[in-house]
Amino acid sequence: MRVLYVEDDRMLGAAVEQALKDAAYAVDWVTDGETALDAAKLQDYQLILLDLGLPKPDGLEVLRQIRRTLPPVPVIIVTARDAIDDRIGGLDLGADDYLTKPFEVGELLARMRAVLRRQGSGADALLSNGDIDLNPATHEAGRGGNKVALTAREFALLNALMMRPGKIFSRTELEQRLYGWNEEVESNAIEFLIHALRKKLGTDAIRNVRGVGWMVDKANQ
Repeated sequence: MRVLYVEDDRMLGAAVEQALKDAAYAVDWVTDGETALDAAKLQDYQLILLDLGLPKPDGLEVLRQIRRTLPPVPVIIVTARDAIDDRIGGLDLGADDYLTKPFEVGELLARMRAVLRRQGSGADALLSNGDIDLNPATHEAGRGGNKVALTAREFALLNALMMRPGKIFSRTELEQRLYGWNEEVESNAIEFLIHALRKKLGTDAIRNVRGVGWMVDKANQ
């Protein structure tokens, strides 16, 4: 799941970016409003985390333009502005939630999951295609009565496949869901993760469609 994180505080931004990666999110971190708007136009994000105190333009203007010109995407405002008027203004402009600094990363992740649930993404809901079960809350997968723990990357890849059983994902589509802009992607990274998942879940858990990509089967197939 890919997230746009807009924060101009370098120390906080680096810490939150790493926490999001550890939680299996692909993160694009930008530090000003103009770059945030450009990124939102170019990339399909499942969630945006938006600071208000940004340069050129500020966060409220970024939110206003996102809501006016782009397809619906969940936005959580993450800011030091805690006045009630700021909260009301942000929510009235279309923010889905409002979190004030300082905050615990655990709370941010919980709010992200809650917003994604309301958007129908299935966050925190058990995913199943009738053969494989995936628990987003624990990053555990189950098959044939056996449960296995997944690494963050393994979970992110399997989660992408399990959100759309029967859909064939190309290498590029999977890389976009697993890696942010500033992450170097090895040429065989996707194959390596699929190999690891097959070792844990069985060689037929993820099917390869030669020359196209990978998929998990739909239920009852």
